[in-house]
Amino acid sequence: MAQLWGGRFTKKTDQMVYEFNASIEFDKRLLKQDIQGSKAHVTMLAKQGILTEEERDTIIAGLCSIREDVENGSLIIDMTYEDVHSFVEANLIDRIGDAGKKLHTGRSRNDQVALDMRLYTRERVIAVDAALKALLETILKTMEENIHTYMPGFTHLQKAQPITLAHHYGAYFEMFKRDRQRMKDIYERMNYCPLGAGALAGTTYPLDREYTSELLGFYGPTLNSMDSVADRDYLIEFLAALSTVMMHLSRFSEEIIIWNSNEYQFVEIDDAFSTGSSIMPQKKNPDIAELVRGKTGRVYGALMSLLTTMKGIPLAYNKDMQEDKEVAFDAMDTALNCIVLFTGMLETLKFRKDRMAASAMNGFTNATDAADYLVGKGVPFRDAHGIIGRLVLYCIDKNTSIDALSLEELKAISDKFEEDIYDAVSLKTCVEKRLTIGAPGPDAMGKVIAVEKEYLQNTKNGLSQESLQQ
Repeated sequence: MAQLWGGRFTKKTDQMVYEFNASIEFDKRLLKQDIQGSKAHVTMLAKQGILTEEERDTIIAGLCSIREDVENGSLIIDMTYEDVHSFVEANLIDRIGDAGKKLHTGRSRNDQVALDMRLYTRERVIAVDAALKALLETILKTMEENIHTYMPGFTHLQKAQPITLAHHYGAYFEMFKRDRQRMKDIYERMNYCPLGAGALAGTTYPLDREYTSELLGFYGPTLNSMDSVADRDYLIEFLAALSTVMMHLSRFSEEIIIWNSNEYQFVEIDDAFSTGSSIMPQKKNPDIAELVRGKTGRVYGALMSLLTTMKGIPLAYNKDMQEDKEVAFDAMDTALNCIVLFTGMLETLKFRKDRMAASAMNGFTNATDAADYLVGKGVPFRDAHGIIGRLVLYCIDKNTSIDALSLEELKAISDKFEEDIYDAVSLKTCVEKRLTIGAPGPDAMGKVIAVEKEYLQNTKNGLSQESLQQ
């Protein structure tokens, strides 16, 4: 059993306790970050005269060789080590001798793991931001191509008013744009370096924490050593933001599933993103959308798990906090995969524009416009509302639509109807006369699309270190 402690103990740890306590099975994915942090740490120690330059170079060369050997498969991270930190340090000592024993000077596993997790999470925030940007680009492309694609808008899953596909997709553009803003907020708050906090009270060595922070791309050091090792707020924030992303993806997935149904047939999902049935040969199932919808609860669970873990922990570090990793890693992987797969599904989606337009016409989505028409003829809105309600009942009884009625039938309900009613309730008119910003009219949509294109252009670099430092 390879561990970084033991001098205080007279007995070996029970094997079952050791395995229960060990984290190597899941924190091995932090190897890159652990080595990255160790290289910065010894570079700073040499700058401060705590290590010699020769010791620094020897340690860094050893660390680089460990990472290289793990990546090429010649060195395996096995379960005999307690955690990734003991794996790295034990292998370093084996390779370079006593110089490797100086690696841990001026730091604790507490600030070491706090650093590793922060570095890893920062990378995942950047990756999710990039995936969201690709999703937004796909959504915007569909918006640009479908300013005049008419479809019903819904409330309560009932057809309400006519809109366009561009307008409908635009709602999701706003959602995922806010998600990207959350990524930037999280990055800004979390990008401070805990290394040098020690176990909880710093160290007597003359560390230069500002220099270490600079080497690792942080804005600066954290300002309280106890909070540095006890903080998981950044991780909770990230899981909360991922939960919101998943909620948005799940809502969108639900609509794709409905649109893909035999009753709607608004869309056809590409074969590459569908599956069939083992018994029913006619089936083409929207599995990606359904799985995204299902995996949303998995990400929610990670957030609730970490919140529950943290709620009763006194300062500073406690072993409970080891429970942050497995759920967080799973949620990060799940959310990122869902965004990427969902984007691929959207890119290959085919729209049945004829079905969308017919659905809008057959669902009395122009009823409000018919009422507004009567208001324009001098009828009080409340009376117009009642007249159109009776008109809808008449259409339902005749199994027809408002625009399909003869002028005589319309006049039988209200003598205010004239020949111009047909133009007033056409889908084209109903959509195009909605000109306020944020509405589905083509002029309004054109302005919004221009704003969204500029937004994507201005954030083309995403959350990279370079872009944030410009």
